[in-house]
Amino acid sequence: MFISWWSLLWCLVPVSIVATIYVFWSPQDLLELIYACLRMVIQLALVGFVLIWLFDSPSALISLGVITFMLSIAAWIAIRPLRKLSEFSSRSWFGAVIALITGVGICLSITMMGILPVKPWFKPSFLIPLAGMYLANSMNVISLSAERYFAERRNVRDKELAKRRAFNASMIPQINGLFAVGLVALPGMMTGQIISGVEPMIAVRYQIMIMAMLLGSTGIAACIMLIWLSKNDV
Repeated sequence: MFISWWSLLWCLVPVSIVATIYVFWSPQDLLELIYACLRMVIQLALVGFVLIWLFDSPSALISLGVITFMLSIAAWIAIRPLRKLSEFSSRSWFGAVIALITGVGICLSITMMGILPVKPWFKPSFLIPLAGMYLANSMNVISLSAERYFAERRNVRDKELAKRRAFNASMIPQINGLFAVGLVALPGMMTGQIISGVEPMIAVRYQIMIMAMLLGSTGIAACIMLIWLSKNDV
């Protein structure tokens, strides 16, 4: 189903409602909300043009370059909540990079070479959206696990106990998602496929793949990040 640019103006309705709430409850943050919305639109529009170019001229080097850029940004965003903490170290960024490379790399390789035998393997229309999905979720879990680890370390002396508690806490959204999928919500990928006319059972198989790979990439990334933090925690 085609969505015109004019039809997207309806999106201003919920945005305006939330902006009004900000006016009364948190006026100092209103500009941040407006900036975030404008940046979202601009970024997505620019990405759309880039993807059109990538899809028309597939290249392994360019695809890997794009993913490397995405990974670097994801690692930087992942440690953003830590910069306010006294325990923050510049080495945290390298830990996040290693965690993302490991978690996302393993699951993306399984997806592209095992579950979806895409040829060529660097086909941008598959590789980049999937990498972005795995990176975004792993990035959030890294933030949660790292922040919780330092919070636990202020209360307990045992690094191993703090690490286990942080891991369990960071994985709560992923586990809740497994319980809720299909009963509370139809995830984005499945919903998009059904709306576009894909047979529901095909959409189901894709969504099972996504949920399993997200569980794997986030769990591995959180584990690696926490090991990194505990090893560098003095």
